[in-house]
Amino acid sequence: MKETEEGKYIMPHIHMGSGEALVLIHGLGEIKEGWTRQFELASQFELIIPDLRGHGENKTYEGISVENFARDVLTLLKELQIESAHICGLSMGGVVAQEIYRQAPEVCRSLILVNTLHYFPKWLESSIFFHIRKARALFLTPEQQKVMAAKTCLYSWREENLQEFYKLYKPDKKGYLLAMKACLEVDHRDILPHIKIPTLIIGSQYDAITPVGIQIMMHEMIPNSELVIFKKSGHISKFEAAKEFNSTVRHFIDKHKIRNKAG
Repeated sequence: MKETEEGKYIMPHIHMGSGEALVLIHGLGEIKEGWTRQFELASQFELIIPDLRGHGENKTYEGISVENFARDVLTLLKELQIESAHICGLSMGGVVAQEIYRQAPEVCRSLILVNTLHYFPKWLESSIFFHIRKARALFLTPEQQKVMAAKTCLYSWREENLQEFYKLYKPDKKGYLLAMKACLEVDHRDILPHIKIPTLIIGSQYDAITPVGIQIMMHEMIPNSELVIFKKSGHISKFEAAKEFNSTVRHFIDKHKIRNKAG
């Protein structure tokens, strides 16, 4: 956390640009700088990009939960005197975006849910998949964990892609494990059919973490939602398909932005 001029503490974040507010929420093990390829959106939007608890510069580990992640973002927006914003989240960040809507729908101008899910089946908690992820976090070195994550999350394993990914994926072991455990409790099936704001769902053809079938299911559950599937991209579409991603976000918000009344 860092201290503002008023003496209040708010979560570490990047704040840049002007226009309608757009919040970008990172995924599990990522940091706010993971949105570097979206910084160009600051030419059109006011970007607010936080580090969630236990990630990046945010060394708060107490109370890590999806609910508190959402409350922290809402508190940050209040501190910045931003009444409403477009809320975009990738993977775990998309789960947080849904929780923000649950807690404060009036703050959300739109939702952009990227390579994410809405429900974590309880049986997966005891599955081999989960235990492998947990073992990686516990026993691999940070460098080994980065390599495994890159090979799992990325479609292209070109050396330049891998090297840049390593700079932006920095899992904090304690924060990672607590956040992963929090994700196991996710169940937003009750709110998706009642979302009443413009919603864009983005998936990737080669997403090995949240397969595209999940995003298709979410699209079917959210009334009047839009669905975009990127080809030749893995789980981190904002990174691998940055040009298409940024263009898609711009187009979506342009269609639904608040227009100032004349006079």
